[in-house]
Amino acid sequence: MVLVLVFLFPQWGPGGYLFAHPMPSSMVVLNIHEKHISGEVLLPLSELQSAIGMNVHDHSERLVERLGDSLRRYLVKHIRPKSFEGMPWKVTIGSMQLLESTDPIVGTYKELTVQFEMVPPLNYDLRNFFFDYDVILHQVASHKALVHVKQDWAQGLVREDTLMQQIGVIEWDVVNNKLNPFLVSLQQGSLWEGFINMVHLGIDHIAEGTDHLLFVMTLLLPAMLVASEGRWRKRLALKATLLNLLKIVTAFTVGHSLTLLIGSFQWLRLPSKPIEVLIAITILVSAFHALRPIYPKREIVIAGLFGLVHGLAFAETLSSLDLSTTQMVLSILGFNVGIELMQLALIIVTFPVLFLLAKTPYYNFIRTV
Repeated sequence: MVLVLVFLFPQWGPGGYLFAHPMPSSMVVLNIHEKHISGEVLLPLSELQSAIGMNVHDHSERLVERLGDSLRRYLVKHIRPKSFEGMPWKVTIGSMQLLESTDPIVGTYKELTVQFEMVPPLNYDLRNFFFDYDVILHQVASHKALVHVKQDWAQGLVREDTLMQQIGVIEWDVVNNKLNPFLVSLQQGSLWEGFINMVHLGIDHIAEGTDHLLFVMTLLLPAMLVASEGRWRKRLALKATLLNLLKIVTAFTVGHSLTLLIGSFQWLRLPSKPIEVLIAITILVSAFHALRPIYPKREIVIAGLFGLVHGLAFAETLSSLDLSTTQMVLSILGFNVGIELMQLALIIVTFPVLFLLAKTPYYNFIRTV
């Protein structure tokens, strides 16, 4: 579970939309995994200072170095998840970072980001529990903590641009003058729902990825042509063109499937920037090849090699999700299916047009453009 306490004057509303809030609140964001809940907490320092009586806001320089251990002990005391039977969960506080932001309305404000993890008792359902949480709230009765779910693979929530789902608010019961434990009860979801969402993610990754679309297009342009004397001259028949295209696309699929598997399980880690540069190079080389044959009769091998590069980029999407082995295997399969469906759709739409244009004297000009 990922807890994020955010000092925000604007904040998320029940439907995931922003609305104005007159005072700093905390935001609790839950990332639900198969066997644990991970996350981060953003603590508004002005509210935290009122709660713990330490000058964390007025004297925030080197805050983590000076008071990190004390803050960790404080957080463990006030983040107390437990099962319905009262069995406590294990809470581990991770790294901390001080952030300073400027808002056009409220000016400069400071917040402390805290990474942490919560693990339920063995064989306990982590989708249903009491979240006994009173960071800041135990001293500042007017404070509120908005509870959201951001990532939940079994429910199909894995995308970075997915709106968080607000599931409630932790606040004082002013009538009875007490703070009740917050009940977290999430729908169970399923492996099938997670798989289908990954198929959609794969489709969107290609549909929204200009680099991958451009690369597939550069593969299609010369697919119905044969090189002769350093130029594209002869046109293949439909059957021969389809067979050639099938070989090229299959080689690309095998290549990116291999590195998608290797990268997703983090058996090989490469920085994202070099991968992006390599993808740009594959597009550039393929574009030159579509203009003039620079690797004639080796398109299948080159497509496979270029597929290895693109697969590493695909893997970046999955490796950051912190999934279990079962979820990762299904994610790789679903993501790959989505990629292939989108590529197939692109080929079905564009290939007939390109094949017909290739029979006209204008194709060289169109291909060059």
